[in-house]
Amino acid sequence: MNDTYAKRIADGLQVESWQVANTLSLLGQGATIPFISRYRKERTGNLDEAQITWIEEQKQKLEELDKRRATILKTIDEQGQLTGQLEEQIRQSDTLQELEDLYLPYKPKRRTRATKAREKGLEPLADELFKQKTTDPHQRARDYINEEIADAEQALQGARDIIAEWINEDQQARQRIRKHFHKHALIESALVKGKEEEGQKYKDYFEWQELLRKAPSHRFLAIMRGEKEGILKISVAPDQQEAIALLEDLFVRNEANGEISRQVQQATEDAYKRLMAPSMENEMKAYYKEKADEEAIRVFAENLRQLLLAPPLGQQRVMAIDPGYRTGCKVVCLDEQGHLLYNETIYPHKPQEQTRQAAKKITTLAASHKIQAIAIGNGTASRETEQFIRKLKFDRDINVFTVSEDGASVYSASKVAREELPDYDVTVRGAVSIGRRLMDPLAELVKIDPKSIGVGQYQHDVDPAKLKTKLDQVVESCVNQVGVNVNTASKNLLTYVSGLGPQLAGNIVEYRKDSGPFSSRAELKNVKRMGAKGFQQAAGFLRIPNAHNPLDNSAVHPESYPIVEQMAGDLNTTVHQLIHNQQLRSQISLDRYISENTGLPTLKDIFAELEKPGRDPRQQIKKFEFDPNIRSIEDLKKDMVVPGIINNITNFGAFVDIGIKHNGLIHISNLANRYVSNPADVVALHQHVRVKILDVDLARGRIQLSLKDVDS
Repeated sequence: MNDTYAKRIADGLQVESWQVANTLSLLGQGATIPFISRYRKERTGNLDEAQITWIEEQKQKLEELDKRRATILKTIDEQGQLTGQLEEQIRQSDTLQELEDLYLPYKPKRRTRATKAREKGLEPLADELFKQKTTDPHQRARDYINEEIADAEQALQGARDIIAEWINEDQQARQRIRKHFHKHALIESALVKGKEEEGQKYKDYFEWQELLRKAPSHRFLAIMRGEKEGILKISVAPDQQEAIALLEDLFVRNEANGEISRQVQQATEDAYKRLMAPSMENEMKAYYKEKADEEAIRVFAENLRQLLLAPPLGQQRVMAIDPGYRTGCKVVCLDEQGHLLYNETIYPHKPQEQTRQAAKKITTLAASHKIQAIAIGNGTASRETEQFIRKLKFDRDINVFTVSEDGASVYSASKVAREELPDYDVTVRGAVSIGRRLMDPLAELVKIDPKSIGVGQYQHDVDPAKLKTKLDQVVESCVNQVGVNVNTASKNLLTYVSGLGPQLAGNIVEYRKDSGPFSSRAELKNVKRMGAKGFQQAAGFLRIPNAHNPLDNSAVHPESYPIVEQMAGDLNTTVHQLIHNQQLRSQISLDRYISENTGLPTLKDIFAELEKPGRDPRQQIKKFEFDPNIRSIEDLKKDMVVPGIINNITNFGAFVDIGIKHNGLIHISNLANRYVSNPADVVALHQHVRVKILDVDLARGRIQLSLKDVDS
């Protein structure tokens, strides 16, 4: 079956069939996507993670299609209606829509108007009318008058009901109308009577109309949510008369006499209005909902990737502050590994306003715990706290950073937080999370449900299963791209390492507690339930700093250690010297080490690691300061230029944190002095920008920004 799938998937991906076949084989053997893309490049022809993920998704879709095909064939066969021609059509169908169209006439259904007409013996009359050969339909209909059929008109009506069902179930007719819907259908929304007040957030859609195929995903999802909440009434349809005319062109014969043509025309109109249009409307809503979901999930996933790969501060001593007014500011001090050293509450703001005591406490703590950086949460009282901290005099240079609090409260109340900090309340846990996010965003954010960390739009409107699958893939990809220190990583972080999962991650942590830090990758084999397969999949992504073998702190896989040792041996040196001596490495000719199992792509990866073993692919963190004169939306004026940080990207633009409660929006049309189709092509999450204020709506709390003609 893999060979059959490989050809179809390869055509769609525009790669060779052998690449897909080998990839499917590796996936079938339990290899993970990060492992395949990093360590099996020769087998896949250098396919990247995105391509391998697409291959896996397409295989799943083809398997589901084949499963549905088998069910349909079995059902029709059990009815005794499976002909050779029909079976061939079903087996050749390569889309779910084609399969369902072929199945529709045989699909078990409740009693319909056509069913009742058949029970009255009107199918022969319907057949005669549909073939449009009868000269006098009314005269012919009188032959069917009996105790159940009062007159000719009742007989004709029953016959038309049968014809309407035939038309609705005709594959060619459905394909024609489906194509027409895709091209010409309008999506229209209107306010449900009496919902004016509670539906104000949907005000833009109280009277809305546009071509369905041109409706952007975010707008489609918003309109559909309005319908789900009972605020909006939605319709999806093309011009009715044009659609009916398409069906009449298929079924109404011009050479037939006027009366019989009129009977078929009536049946055709009924087929469209009563059966086909509602069916197609539901199909279109489902189709475009799926497309909108995919686009929303794609945007969310890309934002999540950028958030997880945000620049880390690294292993420094950090003071983290969760700001507040009435309840004070929760302060924690963390060591280089993020362990809690001390916690305190200060009251630098109103109503207590114990400014002097708070200042003394902060400077004392900074000195006694050798603090190197301060992280301030960006929630309530953030700007005031930042101003307070920046005015203090420390005994050394201490950088101050503002850190997003999104999801910190979710973490602080979670089981993970209770396990990590069992002796502290949620306020302390939240502050600790803020500090750890500064040190290593990836390691901390993996503990939180991605839907709670403040990126993406409409995540509550999309298919939850698809969203979870995609976001889990992103987290796994990021974790393995960066690599994990096996001696400091939490169970949550280890869970996402290729080949591990919750059970092995927990076992690693337990082994670490019982036996102390790992001294080599080989020692991982001693972990409970760590088999050869698990070790193979995980080892290359786990790092052991200061290991005896320097390769244990690199992305070089243990299976490739002999290659590096051979390189060192050929130069009469050690692996350690080879890593630290560029002149020695320059003498290596990679072509000499190509073998049946190891090609140039793998050798190039190995060589890159020798140059910078264990390098972190993330960028260096940069300092940033908001405009000290901007503390609330009231301080903003049109045409002001202020600094900000991109904190969310959508299909319609980017949101910017300018240091106040309200984020500003750069609409896609204001991102650049040129046409922009995708905001992500112009801006990135956490990018520092200077933006111009275009408009401030105080009543709605909305700020319109622009990047045009502004030096960033």
